[in-house]
Amino acid sequence: MQSWVRWAAVIGAVLVAAACSRGVDGRRIEAADASEWLSYGRTYDEQRFSPLKQIDTATVGKLGVAWWAEFDTDRGQEATPLVADGVLYTTTAWSKVAAFDAKTGKPLWKYDPKVPGEAGFNACCDVVNRGAALWKGRLYVGTLDGRLVALDAKTGQVAWDVQTTDKSRPYTITGAPRVVDGKVLIGNGGAEYGVRGYVSAYDAASGKLAWRFYTTPNPTGAPDGAASDKVFREKATATWSDGVWKESGGGGTVWDAITYDPQTGLVYIGVGNGTPWNHKLRSGGKGDNLFLASIVALRPDTGEYVWHYQTTPGESWDYTATQHIMLADLLIAGKPTRVVMQAPKNGFFYVLDARTGRLISAEKFVPVDWAERVDLKSGRPVEAPFARYEKGAMSNQMVGALGGHNWHPMAFNPKTGLVYIPAQHGRGFYADPTDFKYVAGAWNTGMLRIPEGPGAKPVLTRPNNRAAARGELIAWDPVTQKKRWSVMFPHMTTSGVLATDGGLVFHSAERRLVAYDAAKGRPLWSYDLGARAIAPASTYAIDGEQYLALMVGAGGAGNFDQPRQRGRLLVFKLGGTVKPPPYPKPADLPALDLKLATPSAGDADRGGVVYDQFCSGCHGRGVFLPNLTRSPAILEPEGFKAIVLDGALKANGMAPFRRFFDEKRAEDIRAFLLWQAKTAPPPTPEEPRHAQ
Repeated sequence: MQSWVRWAAVIGAVLVAAACSRGVDGRRIEAADASEWLSYGRTYDEQRFSPLKQIDTATVGKLGVAWWAEFDTDRGQEATPLVADGVLYTTTAWSKVAAFDAKTGKPLWKYDPKVPGEAGFNACCDVVNRGAALWKGRLYVGTLDGRLVALDAKTGQVAWDVQTTDKSRPYTITGAPRVVDGKVLIGNGGAEYGVRGYVSAYDAASGKLAWRFYTTPNPTGAPDGAASDKVFREKATATWSDGVWKESGGGGTVWDAITYDPQTGLVYIGVGNGTPWNHKLRSGGKGDNLFLASIVALRPDTGEYVWHYQTTPGESWDYTATQHIMLADLLIAGKPTRVVMQAPKNGFFYVLDARTGRLISAEKFVPVDWAERVDLKSGRPVEAPFARYEKGAMSNQMVGALGGHNWHPMAFNPKTGLVYIPAQHGRGFYADPTDFKYVAGAWNTGMLRIPEGPGAKPVLTRPNNRAAARGELIAWDPVTQKKRWSVMFPHMTTSGVLATDGGLVFHSAERRLVAYDAAKGRPLWSYDLGARAIAPASTYAIDGEQYLALMVGAGGAGNFDQPRQRGRLLVFKLGGTVKPPPYPKPADLPALDLKLATPSAGDADRGGVVYDQFCSGCHGRGVFLPNLTRSPAILEPEGFKAIVLDGALKANGMAPFRRFFDEKRAEDIRAFLLWQAKTAPPPTPEEPRHAQ
């Protein structure tokens, strides 16, 4: 008997080794074994639906923690854990990577790409990372400072490391790579600061660039020698007029959505907003500005353009189309049709023919007033008269810059026929600036700034849009384009979604992970996470047991006002009995004793203007990143300038700003912060910041 047990163990080890050596390839991803989670959305179609059903509507009440891990990063956690051959892989903030035994939670290896702290300034929306990609024994991850790194999936050792961006420009990478036929596809971010967007394909074995497709024209007018040259020459360049884009690069970054369809043989990329947002400044208010806010279909072997659909022509509101792109087979007018589905920021749910890009339908999935409808014949939105905030006008419209749906992935259950959307309600304030100067590397939205300071006289009052801000989990029928059920939440930002064949939808809001009945929306089980989760869960099975994995940690766009707590990975199973310890109570910075401050001779009103442009994106009025009105650093000028101008804390993510302004302006900022510390009430952790 003992001999048989030994031989069984040897055979098992050989089979595991064979699986590891075989690695993950296209056939394995397409076969989509229910026990594994091999790609970002589980399968190439990005449906985030698992056939596993041990955890179902009847058993979900027995769900408990099987194991957990804590990380050394306390920023937003957005990754989807991958699982292959008994190993769970995940990424954390600052582009770090960790591998665990998926059954026991035993740490196997970890990797730190050593992203410079000051690179955090270039990230509009936190130092997050949404995940990795597996391919033939390697794990691929993009880093915040623009690199693509190939790691040995067994050891975490670096196989190759390539810089995918121009290091002199404020590019970032936060999205997960995708691998198609031996090519690693990766995009980038940075449009708010001034970059030119593109998607690149690298050889998975060598790291050599295979092709690149740009999403905005070359400002010089010259060809790039890239896959996009032909379509820009024939179609896209003519949609751009003179404007700031020739300095900024135009934006249009491919910072998240990349989806491959083996049925059509196409890759679909989602393209983001322009630089600046303001169409009048960016392109003189003229032209559609392809390929901003578009879904673009490419051939994965060459990057050749096939078709595009622009969700928001002449985009002027940060209405990106970088949100989750999903593929499915739907019955449209009685005919089975392969479709592309997207719920981008602009608040309309789009269904397109996956082969041709033909618009099938588009309807509002959240309250929207910037456009009346989408004209199905032209494919263009019928805009409200006030939406373009031209000639000194302003717009306070639904939806705002955080969108009706942001990066948080939705899920599709082919059994119920429903798409589950983590939606958002929120108004946005838009107005032309009285003057605008593009500043390379700074926040360049082209919006009117509302002065703040002891003597500031705002030209108008920014509307208080907090009452409109809330979240909603929507079960959406993509065929009828109607809501089946929904759940409302008091705060805008919630998590991504997972759907399973157990008749469940998993979603997190208000610090709780909840399992809903997929057909009717009834909550069937919940777990107190102790902190907010914004990431989507994934699920897998080992030795006949189903597990559910979720990254926990607040951050990201519009969700900075949370206590900073270390990120965690929680893994659940039926009958799990592990109880992770409570999070430590967040430290509350005491109010400053301003009698200890060296008086400032700076101009607080001018300091408020400079603070708004360079500092508010990270520090805002909240407490997620250091609340400067309670920081001892503002009490005396020399230490403050050492931090702000010279980068004394750059390793912690505080970039040096001497390239943007001088000592006089730094002292103006200090004067403004001292005024704020004296007059402003302390913020609460639940107070949302405005989107900018």
